[in-house]
Amino acid sequence: MYRVNEIFYSLQGEGRHTGRPAVFVRFSGCNLQCPFCDTQHDDGRAMTATDILSHIGQWSHCRFVVLTGGEPSLQVDKDLVNALHDEGYFIAVETNGTRQLPDGIDWVTLSPKNQFTKTNLPIVQTKIDEIKVVFDGKCNPEEYTSLSTDAYLSLQPCDNGNADSLRAITQQCVDYVLAHPHWNLSLQTHKMLGIE
Repeated sequence: MYRVNEIFYSLQGEGRHTGRPAVFVRFSGCNLQCPFCDTQHDDGRAMTATDILSHIGQWSHCRFVVLTGGEPSLQVDKDLVNALHDEGYFIAVETNGTRQLPDGIDWVTLSPKNQFTKTNLPIVQTKIDEIKVVFDGKCNPEEYTSLSTDAYLSLQPCDNGNADSLRAITQQCVDYVLAHPHWNLSLQTHKMLGIE
């Protein structure tokens, strides 16, 4: 059984796949507590892999599934990965990287969060396709580039709920990317568009 916060169909709003239609499976629970998180970690219903497949099947025209959270690595296992692949889905996962994911996931976005929490859990995820650093104006994005030599690098402004602060941090991100062109700017376009 998996504890699922919500399942919905929308556009991927951030990172390398921005703008791509996706079915999102948001798992409950996390081993970190970031102050800006948009997930209610205690909410969720118990679902089997069959339940999840049945639910996402209502959007059968879309074969791109994003497993997110919370922290999906607390629950995603080989059985779920196999079940999704058996139905022809491309699987992307968004993780903080502090737990190893099962093999077979098609796209792993690692978004390290240690700078925002008091826990100092090491990053142990080894397959990394994208490193998406949430930038608060204080961290050094370069400290994460050694995690993978060929990952797509995204720098995303930290939305702390303050519009003036977000504007300032976004400008810092733009300046940083212009000065370090191996990074790409990631904006939370779903928030700009007012969609889930």
